[in-house]
Amino acid sequence: MTLPPELQVLTINATILAVAYLGIYPTLRPITVSKMMRVDAVLSCLSLVVAGALFWDTGVRFSLLLFQTNWAVFALVTMMVMEYPLARWFMRKHGLSMFDDEG
Repeated sequence: MTLPPELQVLTINATILAVAYLGIYPTLRPITVSKMMRVDAVLSCLSLVVAGALFWDTGVRFSLLLFQTNWAVFALVTMMVMEYPLARWFMRKHGLSMFDDEG
């Protein structure tokens, strides 16, 4: 049984986010927003690489409810939407703010 393309990308993103928020971010010492952002940039690129390996040059269209898009836009938009509540929870738990001056 093969998963629909949207579900494949959502599964990739969920796995990456689970590893990030359950494994990588809690081990950062000290935990800062700038460190999280650097790690997040790498993980977002990983999501694009994996999705690209599956869907590059296939012509598969992805549905974002209101419009159709390609795999790259779908992967980035869904990663941001999935990560927002996780980031809010994690930052509140660790007393972080996006607007703190860390340096």
